[in-house]
Amino acid sequence: MAGHYELGKSHNGQFYFVLKAGNGETILQSEQYESKASALNGIASVQTNCGNDALYERKASRDGQHHFTLKAANHQVIGSSETYKSASGRDGGIASVQSNGSSATVRDMTAT
Repeated sequence: MAGHYELGKSHNGQFYFVLKAGNGETILQSEQYESKASALNGIASVQTNCGNDALYERKASRDGQHHFTLKAANHQVIGSSETYKSASGRDGGIASVQSNGSSATVRDMTAT
C-alpha cells in the first residue's frame, strides 16, 4: 500500500498536513498554515523536495532522541518527524519520506 497525505484543520482554524506511510503511520507533519491553499502548497513542496537527501536536517536532542526536518530549497522547514530512539530509526524515517513523499494522494479531512 502506498503512502498518502492527510490534510486537516486544527481547532484554531488553521490547516496542516501529515504524510503517512503505506501502513498508516505518520512519518512527517507540517507546521500550521492560515489557509488551505498554503497547506496544499506545502504538500507540493514535499512532493518536489522529498528525494533530495541534502534537504533533510538530521538532529539529536540532549536526551538522546533523534529526529529530522525536511526543508525546501529556500531553507524553510516543510515538515518535521516524530522522535526516534536511534539514529538508524531516524534514518529509516527519512527513507520512508523519500519513498512515500512523491505520493499524489491527498485525503482532505477538512470536509468531514
